[in-house]
Amino acid sequence: QVQLVESGGGLVQAGGSLRLSCVASGRTIKYYTMGWFRQAPGKEREFVGFTSFRGGATDYADSVKGRFTISRDDAKNTVYLQMNNLKPEDSAVYYCGIDRDEAGWGSWGQGTQVIVSS
Repeated sequence: QVQLVESGGGLVQAGGSLRLSCVASGRTIKYYTMGWFRQAPGKEREFVGFTSFRGGATDYADSVKGRFTISRDDAKNTVYLQMNNLKPEDSAVYYCGIDRDEAGWGSWGQGTQVIVSS
């Protein structure tokens, strides 16, 4: 069983940057695709992007392409989300998750809150 702990959120002005971290314990992540998701108040959780265990390939939601970058350090069992040029609509609780194949995304942490002021 893997446990995920997100951190790095906070309050930032529009146009600013934040770097989120997701530290895994209980299992190595090097064999897993890891993803970032976010949930704004009153909305469903939405996909932000992922990093594949196969060479670290990444993909992103259209809304964050060109602004967000996901990276991973398997030696540290950690995944990062670098967020640049933040917009108020990026405000949400950000979660990382693990791709459990047929079981889908899961093993969510407690999340980290990001608030972008205009």
